[in-house]
Amino acid sequence: MNPPHHLTLSVALFATVVSFAPAQAPLDLAWVDARIERLEAFYQELHQSPELSFHEKATAARLAKELRQAGLTVTEGVGGEGIVAVLKNGAGPTVLFRADLDGLPITEETGLPYASKIRATANGGQAIGVMHACGHDLHMTNLLGTAQWFAENQAAWRGTLVCIGQPAEERSGGAKAMLKDGLFERFPKPDFAFALHCEPMLAAGMIGYRSGPLMAAVDSVDVTIRGRGGHGAAPHRTIDPIVIASQYVLALQTIVSREIDPIQSAVITVGAIQGGHKHNIIPDRCELQLTVRSYDEGVRSHLKDAIVRKAKALAMAAGAPEPEVRFSEPTGALKNDKRLTEQAAAAMQRALGTDKVIEVNPQMIAEDFGQFGDAGVPICMFRVGTTETERLQKLLLGNGPPGLHTAGFYPDFRPSIRASIVASVEAGRAVLARP
Repeated sequence: MNPPHHLTLSVALFATVVSFAPAQAPLDLAWVDARIERLEAFYQELHQSPELSFHEKATAARLAKELRQAGLTVTEGVGGEGIVAVLKNGAGPTVLFRADLDGLPITEETGLPYASKIRATANGGQAIGVMHACGHDLHMTNLLGTAQWFAENQAAWRGTLVCIGQPAEERSGGAKAMLKDGLFERFPKPDFAFALHCEPMLAAGMIGYRSGPLMAAVDSVDVTIRGRGGHGAAPHRTIDPIVIASQYVLALQTIVSREIDPIQSAVITVGAIQGGHKHNIIPDRCELQLTVRSYDEGVRSHLKDAIVRKAKALAMAAGAPEPEVRFSEPTGALKNDKRLTEQAAAAMQRALGTDKVIEVNPQMIAEDFGQFGDAGVPICMFRVGTTETERLQKLLLGNGPPGLHTAGFYPDFRPSIRASIVASVEAGRAVLARP
């Protein structure tokens, strides 16, 4: 983690002729504390009832109801289950805040009294647990609290607030679907856009920011290795796809280590492998699922070509049919706008303190929020610490806190949501017009 650096308040104009607002008195934390019990109840309700990507119907309806009650005009069914809530408050910039709606196919093991017990059916037909293992329930609660502040304090700002609940972030399809459905044509196009992301390795109450690249590009890959099945006692009469797949897993490890410049960032992970169903039967195919991460587009292209090349080479060496390699769910790298990020960070530091708002390193996780930046909107995603300080210190003596996308992840709600709402409100106030 990099140390914080000095930020200079900039009042330069963007090309959109939208100027940053001057510094103003920070948000009164008593406002958040007075509402935190109700926000916590809303959060726990969401946590207990997660829905998978592209199926967030009840989640979207629940968030839409709260945003309407806060005074925003809400449209549902944008890009699938997406919602858009708008609050117009005179002439000024348009600022977008985004939260994601979907949970993950993970069986929760936190032991929390409000833990998810939701079950679903995977594409293969097997029963799976569902949980908010990436903190999207916290993201939605932050969005609600932020919207409530702007709705209740309209005398303190001018412009247009747009709050969106985006579906299918985990499948990298929700942002694209909302944009395709006319998000920036049917509703006010934002001059600036903000989002947050949970960070269990950062103490609750802290905010992490970074200008420029923050999260990597990602591609999902499905590989089918084909062979010739037969009896396990007569392997010489077969072409064993499990053996080929095993060689392939090892061969993939040399792409990053021996083909990519060590200065560049790249990851290839085999997340799943499935072949066969019986001890003594050699199957005719083996399936693998990969995730591929990078920042540089040239590196990204090289990784994809090498994944295909090695699969074909190993199949040819074994005399097997040509394998099938399918790429899906592409998401580009997320790059924060430098001027917007520095302005937002300066406002957050005034409210929370320079020791609580620090510069952080980029990561190889992915986020489709970057697609709003690709559509021409200056964006800023910041990280919210989610592990209470004492708990974090104890966990760091071992293997560290449970990470995102694991069965044991959960945020320490109150310090996390308190800091996140202050950060979001101050970021918005930094760019909205003053009365």
